[in-house]
Amino acid sequence: MKEGAENQYARMIKEYISEEKIQKTFNQVFDHETILGLHELAEKGMLEKIEHVISTGKEAQVFRAIDVAGNFRAIKIYKTKTATFRQMEQYIQGDMRFEKIKHDPRSLINAWARKEFKNLELIQAAEVRCPHPLGFQKNILIMEFIGDEKGNPALNLKENPITDLELLYDTVTEYVARMVERANLVHADLSEYNILNLHQEAIIIDCGQGVLKSHPEAKTFYERDVQNLANYFTKMGYPKTQEEMLKKIKEKREKQPKR
Repeated sequence: MKEGAENQYARMIKEYISEEKIQKTFNQVFDHETILGLHELAEKGMLEKIEHVISTGKEAQVFRAIDVAGNFRAIKIYKTKTATFRQMEQYIQGDMRFEKIKHDPRSLINAWARKEFKNLELIQAAEVRCPHPLGFQKNILIMEFIGDEKGNPALNLKENPITDLELLYDTVTEYVARMVERANLVHADLSEYNILNLHQEAIIIDCGQGVLKSHPEAKTFYERDVQNLANYFTKMGYPKTQEEMLKKIKEKREKQPKR
């Protein structure tokens, strides 16, 4: 007798997810299309097993996984049952790369995963340290795992500050300048929550909301990013204003290679 769809999906979840607790959470947060997406990535050799949660947010959950070669990977899965679609839409509308996207929830979520993959490619090409994007399928993104050799994930600056604030300031302003001038991109959600500290090295993450400079709200998002960063440095005892940071980034932008 042919296996029923529900039993098939349940079997797939058990096949790709180790912990029973995560299996239950997965069923509550994601849909059957997500499970099929995992299966397609597994068939490509990019996924062997999802091990445990690294972080969880309104739009997505990030898990530590391993591929068929035994390498740690970060797998980010955008939620299909609880995601805030309207919030996502403001970062997609106005982006010429996604003009033909349908604006139903499923299409938006799948576009978001593809968008983060493309943004990471642009950011990496601009020589900004970020997770190396490895692949995407439906609402799933697979990336380089940022953590130590034992598999412990790197924490963000909020949880684990970089001690040399002068060096961090120089690095972050350089990274923003490179993103804008080389990648033609504004991160649009940059703060201490979206910068990891790996052995005192800053790594930019959560790039799905990033927009091209041509986006109608790019300037607003850019100035908000800089204000967030200025607030962080000030709180950490290295006082900076938005105006100071904008000036420093502008100087660095002018030194970037012409595209």
